[in-house]
Amino acid sequence: MKTHEPGTERQGQERHGDAERRAPVARGGAGHGGSPVTVSEEGLPGWLDPVARAARTVRPQQLSRFLPPASGAGRQSAVLVLFGEGARGPELLLMERAGSLRSHPGQPSFPGGSLDPEDGDQATTGPLRAALREAEEETGLDPRGVQLFGVLPRLYIPVSGFVVTPVLGWWRTPSPVGVVDPGETARVFTVPVADLTDPANRATAIHPSGHHGPAFLVESALVWGFTAGVIDRILHFAGWERPWDRAKQVPLDWRT
Repeated sequence: MKTHEPGTERQGQERHGDAERRAPVARGGAGHGGSPVTVSEEGLPGWLDPVARAARTVRPQQLSRFLPPASGAGRQSAVLVLFGEGARGPELLLMERAGSLRSHPGQPSFPGGSLDPEDGDQATTGPLRAALREAEEETGLDPRGVQLFGVLPRLYIPVSGFVVTPVLGWWRTPSPVGVVDPGETARVFTVPVADLTDPANRATAIHPSGHHGPAFLVESALVWGFTAGVIDRILHFAGWERPWDRAKQVPLDWRT
């Protein structure tokens, strides 16, 4: 992600009502570059049904203890949680931040970033447009091949003040992806869901600040923080999670 990407969750935040935490699912409107922005479950592969169902029913508190302030404060942003189908079955698109960045260098993440004014209403289609726009800018992804099928409740990252809307997508027509700006991104890669659910690849990340949370050791990368938290909850509520050793720890350092 870019330097304005949501950071890593480390601090607690008071919980508030569910109605204020879920971004409304937009069903239409002009998208980035004039293309329409819609959310639809029609034609999804059967294996994505549990994820779509979870997106419709999950409550904010079931995803994270970090929820947006009731005041409405926070920097509005969105990430694209993009599912595709590769040689080894279902997979997720991720990217790794450049090691030269001051904020979370080398950390894997979803494509995403802050909403821009041209993205539109932050309560409706804004997060959808932002997720697609950022994914295109960061990975070269062709958004015309992406079918948005769900929106998770807004979450909060206290350390950076970001209010993040995870937007779920199905990579219906895959397109080439790769590093667009080496100053921002070190690599773009996909991770098979089978590797994410493999207990051997799971651990608990421990930060010197005291924060601890789920982590995944996949594709020569350590996925942790906000990104790992969202993946962990999706696997859980989709019924894909397999028992894993939560006592297995991976220490982090202050540079992460």
